Amino acid sequence: MEGLKVKVCGMKFAANIAAVAALQPDYLGFIFYEKSPRFISDVSAELIKYIPAEIKTVGVFVDEDLEVVKKKINLYQLKAVQLHGSESADYCQLLKNAFNNLEVIKAFGVDEDFDFAVLDAYESCVDYFLFDTKTKAHGGSGKTFDWRILSGYELNKPYFLSGGVTLEHAEALIKIEDSRLYAVDINSKFEVEPGLKDAERIKAFKSILSQQGRPLSL
Repeated sequence: MEGLKVKVCGMKFAANIAAVAALQPDYLGFIFYEKSPRFISDVSAELIKYIPAEIKTVGVFVDEDLEVVKKKINLYQLKAVQLHGSESADYCQLLKNAFNNLEVIKAFGVDEDFDFAVLDAYESCVDYFLFDTKTKAHGGSGKTFDWRILSGYELNKPYFLSGGVTLEHAEALIKIEDSRLYAVDINSKFEVEPGLKDAERIKAFKSILSQQGRPLSL
């Protein structure tokens, strides 16, 4: 089985961005949502262009105007967007049509009442789904949802698993027997403060997973 991809999300501070990029995660996420405590300033966002090309840089947006998203993609040379609001399938398709190699990740907050049928309309216009803990704050809650809920997911589209993932979850992640599980998204549980990641904890996460026989490219 191919190793899980790792996305480190909510990067904010210049030196910390460099330190985490040095670990070579598969994805680095930057939040362009002003209400988030991990909202990235224009000054720090300029650093995105200098992140090594093999790392996919992700802009995270919440119900943002489509033209603003396009501008940010071009300005910061983003390789992927993560849409964390109520963006429609048409919105996703317009983004896909506007860029040749852009990855579109559509996030959904899930709980025991989540209707997986809503995903059907998005299947042809996104590259990945991201399943997060359902909250009013569009993610970043640090809370884990019951992963067994995903037994109701029937599409073949690969997905990111998010929502309060901790270092202690490493062994449980390895035991998930689902070939559609493409990546794990880590954020608040690997932080010293909002936006400031603990690089050593990220390295330890990688080490535990690799020892269990599911190597990561981190």
